[in-house]
Amino acid sequence: MNNVAMSRDRTRPRTLAAAALAMALGAILTAAPGAPARAATTFDPAHTRLTLTRLVGGLSSPVGITNARDGTHRLFVVEQGGRIRIIKASTLFAAPFLDIHTRVTCCGERGLLGLAFHPSYKSNGKFYVDYTDVNGNTVVAEYHRSSTNANRASTSERILLRVTQPYANHNGGQLAFGPDGFLYIALGDGGSAGDPGNRAQSLNTLLGKILRIDVNHRTGSLQYAIPSSNPFVGRTGLDQIWSYGLRNPWRFSFDRKTGDLWIGDVGQDNWEEIDRAPKSAGAGRGRNYGWRVMEGRACYNPPSGCNTSGKMLPMAVYSHSFGCSVTGGYVYRGNDYPMLVGGYFFGDYCSGRIWALVAGGPNTQTAVQMIDTPYNISSFGEGETGELYAVDLAGGAIYRIRGQTI
Repeated sequence: MNNVAMSRDRTRPRTLAAAALAMALGAILTAAPGAPARAATTFDPAHTRLTLTRLVGGLSSPVGITNARDGTHRLFVVEQGGRIRIIKASTLFAAPFLDIHTRVTCCGERGLLGLAFHPSYKSNGKFYVDYTDVNGNTVVAEYHRSSTNANRASTSERILLRVTQPYANHNGGQLAFGPDGFLYIALGDGGSAGDPGNRAQSLNTLLGKILRIDVNHRTGSLQYAIPSSNPFVGRTGLDQIWSYGLRNPWRFSFDRKTGDLWIGDVGQDNWEEIDRAPKSAGAGRGRNYGWRVMEGRACYNPPSGCNTSGKMLPMAVYSHSFGCSVTGGYVYRGNDYPMLVGGYFFGDYCSGRIWALVAGGPNTQTAVQMIDTPYNISSFGEGETGELYAVDLAGGAIYRIRGQTI
């Protein structure tokens, strides 16, 4: 997000007037029309209705939700203030799984922002968090499950990475293990507005990037190893960098079926964007997503005549008529709603709208608005079987995403 609670470089109205919204949707987005009911074989947004059902409330500024893939079917919710909570069978546990609020600076765009469980968590109990420390800098650290209580974690940490943040905004924060077993880390461009240090395009800083590291080994004095297949190993550029040219990647995910990488990158003045990096094309390896030269598909710096050579254009964009801060989502691969399979669902923090793209579709698509919610959507997440959830930061609630063929 460009905001988590949330400050922004600008302010936008939460909703549009009904008439203006109708005109705008007709011009830019395609609304899903009604049609006779039919069997769904592949995701078709025009014949699918999306609904959200409240799972739990009572959370404090939730910004993420994920699972441990350990067979327990628990959901783990990241609270921005520095706690991780557990949900099981629609019950929110009172005691936190992890409480590190004394180590965390909150709030605005700072806080405990990311959580990822080791692929072998069931046996080794390791998980990883991304937070803003008391000095305002990004920390990525390893923690362990308690040896005596599976619903609690030790507060002992091993810091893998610390990145100095020049400003309070654009921290990124998403963590996820890829199909290759490596940990991917999202970092924003360092903040302010317009990337004044041109950090996203610089290969000499970790800001404005997605990183890839090996948490199972160590290289020299590092607390992790650098995969030899990282794109800048042996070349000019920091070895940790996987892809660059990002403003503030607020939530990325891997399609659990295809391995494709999906990124929601928050825009500056006019455009929000969704990027897709197919596994077959390297899953984003060495990609330049364009910021600050480009915002979405438009030139930003310079405002016209920019050099687009070597830059990957987004799969989809939407204007600030529809929101102000994209929240990247997931491709649905669950079992309960076959009509949703193969749809990529994402939203906007400011407007509460949720859109869909066809995961296996063309490289350029127009997003289809599926539902307009009153929520501040700070994140999406997957359960163990691929069911999807949406997170409402202001309301402190988790919603399950459901589908229906129409």
